[in-house]
Order: sequence, then C-alpha cells, then structure tokens
Amino acid sequence: MCGAHSGGTIVPWYIKNMPEKSSQIEIERVQTGVRLEKRLLKVLKALAELKDISLGDLLEGIVLHAFEGKAPFSAQTVKEIQKLKAIYGLTLEASDSHNLKERP
Repeated sequence: MCGAHSGGTIVPWYIKNMPEKSSQIEIERVQTGVRLEKRLLKVLKALAELKDISLGDLLEGIVLHAFEGKAPFSAQTVKEIQKLKAIYGLTLEASDSHNLKERP
C-alpha cells in the first residue's frame, strides 16, 4: 500500500511510495458504521497495529489498490497476514465472500 501516514508520522513501510509533501492530497473523512465479520476485523486491526497505522488508513489503502486492480500488500505483509489469520482463526477466503450468511 502506498501514500499513507498516521498522526503526522510517516510510516516506514510506506516511505518508498510516499508522495512528496507538496503533492499530498487534502481529503475529507467521514465516520461510518460498517459491519464486518468478527475474525476479519480482528486480523485487520492487528495488521494496522503491526504497521502502526489506523484501521481507516489500512482500509483506504486496500480499497484504493483494489479499485485499480493492484495487490495492496507486499509478499512479506501477506506472510504476516497469514500468521494473524491463524492466530485469530480466520479461515475465510476471497471465494467465500459471496456465500456469507449472518447468524440470526
């Protein structure tokens, strides 16, 4: 993922793709109430913590990459995600995304 920072601190793993300060884009963020699968959220929060960024910054980066058909993570980050999935018992895969049914 690229082009993100957390609380004014540049995140080291983003540095190689960071835009110059003068080219940073000003945006407006809004609060949202999104429901996510519990274990998926735990993995996302743990990954954000591991990378020292906010959950919102992580999600924005993932979505922006997906919109362009690009992979959001390096091979090393994918390995870290696999470890987090094992820790939190997340067995869902992309192919499961259209077959999820919430418990009543």
